[in-house]
Amino acid sequence: MKAPAILVLTVLACACSVPAEVESASGQQVRTVRPAAVETAGPTRIFSHVDAMRLRSNSGVTLQWIDWDARGQADVIVASDGVYRLSAGQTGTDGARLSLNGAITEIGENYFVLDGTIAISDTPDAGRKCLAHRKWRFEVTQGRKYYRMRTFEWCDGLTDYIDIYF
Repeated sequence: MKAPAILVLTVLACACSVPAEVESASGQQVRTVRPAAVETAGPTRIFSHVDAMRLRSNSGVTLQWIDWDARGQADVIVASDGVYRLSAGQTGTDGARLSLNGAITEIGENYFVLDGTIAISDTPDAGRKCLAHRKWRFEVTQGRKYYRMRTFEWCDGLTDYIDIYF
């Protein structure tokens, strides 16, 4: 009877890992194996209190098409259920807009994961509309003072740099 128990444990252990494509700091796609995501309701998972404080006291958001220097507002609040929520936006003088809204599901050393909606309109060209809801990963790379969204070409092939500063 010990052999079936070992077999079951092996099958369960193997079922908990999935291959994933990850973009390295150099921009190359790297294939890795990560634990499978398990959807659970509950508070934001915090693995770095330094990064949690950086997010709560951030100094704004930018999309390079709108303006690097005139940052939009980014509010991170902790709801009564322990979930960190992000609401951010930037508006250009020409009506271009960026908005981010959602729940931060995980905060770790130099990164966070947003489960939410990102919308871009009328930038860099009038009439451009981008809208998506998914899990977005933001990371600090190369010692910079901001978290950059790691999915750059998520809409229509243009590279969007969305940064949240600390």
